[in-house]
Amino acid sequence: MPLFVAGLNHTTAPLALRERISFAPQELSHALPALQEDLLGKTASASSVQLSVLSTCNRMEVYGVLDDPMQLEAAVRWVATYHGVSYDELAPHIYQLSGHAAVQHAFAVASGMDSMVLGEPQILGQMKQAMRIAQQAGTADTILQQWFEKSFAVAKDVRTNTAIGEHSVSMAAAAVKLAKRVFDDFKQLNVLLVGAGEMMDVVIAHMAGQLPNRIAVANRSSDKAHALLAPYAHLNTDVLRLAALTEHLSEFDVVVTCTASTLPIIGLGMVENALKNRRHRPMVMVDLGVPRDIESAVAKLDDAYVYTVDDLSSIVQHNGAQREAALLDAQRIVDIHVKAFDVQQARRAWTPQVQQLRSRMDALRQAEMSRALNAVRGQANVSTSELEQLLTHMSQRMMNKILHEPTIGIQSEDDEVRHAWQVVTRDWLRGTDS
Repeated sequence: MPLFVAGLNHTTAPLALRERISFAPQELSHALPALQEDLLGKTASASSVQLSVLSTCNRMEVYGVLDDPMQLEAAVRWVATYHGVSYDELAPHIYQLSGHAAVQHAFAVASGMDSMVLGEPQILGQMKQAMRIAQQAGTADTILQQWFEKSFAVAKDVRTNTAIGEHSVSMAAAAVKLAKRVFDDFKQLNVLLVGAGEMMDVVIAHMAGQLPNRIAVANRSSDKAHALLAPYAHLNTDVLRLAALTEHLSEFDVVVTCTASTLPIIGLGMVENALKNRRHRPMVMVDLGVPRDIESAVAKLDDAYVYTVDDLSSIVQHNGAQREAALLDAQRIVDIHVKAFDVQQARRAWTPQVQQLRSRMDALRQAEMSRALNAVRGQANVSTSELEQLLTHMSQRMMNKILHEPTIGIQSEDDEVRHAWQVVTRDWLRGTDS
């Protein structure tokens, strides 16, 4: 069955659109079966559509194993409807890939080659999570699972044997750079992290490395916030309730957010009050969330320096020469794996026909063996010449039966049938001559 990808990413769509069609992990457990049911209709078999959705800060992609290429466009339309976005608005930003191109894309994404931060490791974990969710939702079968598992193996090969990621600046490091552009002494700063997910593990490591005056974490789960801060007990740290953000926001010079909220957590009024309490001392606010955690209007305030994931692209994409060299090395590895995967898939596609062919030939063999055995059964003495004659007749009958269809095919009046048999016969004869 054909492999397909449809989606958009940070190079094809602005953040304002990406955040409108993003999926939270908990949404996908019911969204995937609903999408599968929509594509299947009422007559197709459930195994004819396999689906997984990869939704991150920088991309939303539908990976599918589909019978009909038209199902891919239908999937995009369903996503647009689900999120209340016009298909006409979404379509210009969507890429659709199939077969070889789809496989190559998946391998590149898993390897971090298609990320804003070249070689960033988080995308591999996000793809693994996407597959786990699809498996739990019942929308991933053998072919899709094999495709993803091969993508994970390719990613490991790329990361092991290339310098991809070594010359890139992470989002977290970029946030530190931005703060240093505004403030002279990081050790005097108070830092607030809103959210305690995987991304914040990287952010807090970079922030703590600058030895700020204070690091606080605000999160719905105080247990997760305390766990995030645990390795940094040597610093001045504390946990805030999300509900207390309004009260405490003015205490912080640097704010980094990354939550799974579908609505902004920090609003215009909240920041206006914070700046007023700070006597308009500046605040650096880095929003790594998609959808955004900080209202877009906050960026218009004079003393609020607000940066989104798209704003960080110019910082993380430096060291052009090293990036290009690493990409070329990675692409060579990916190309090798794509070719091998294509061959593997082609062999699997022909497996039923090969099994049918072998079964048919075996039936022919058994029939001729039975006929030959019946000819000698009950005879006390069979001379060598009689046995040779028997085997000759048996082999001639088998040859005639095997060559019957090809002989008719290469002489067919139907041009397509004749050409197909001629190609097969020619290639087979070349193989027997070598």
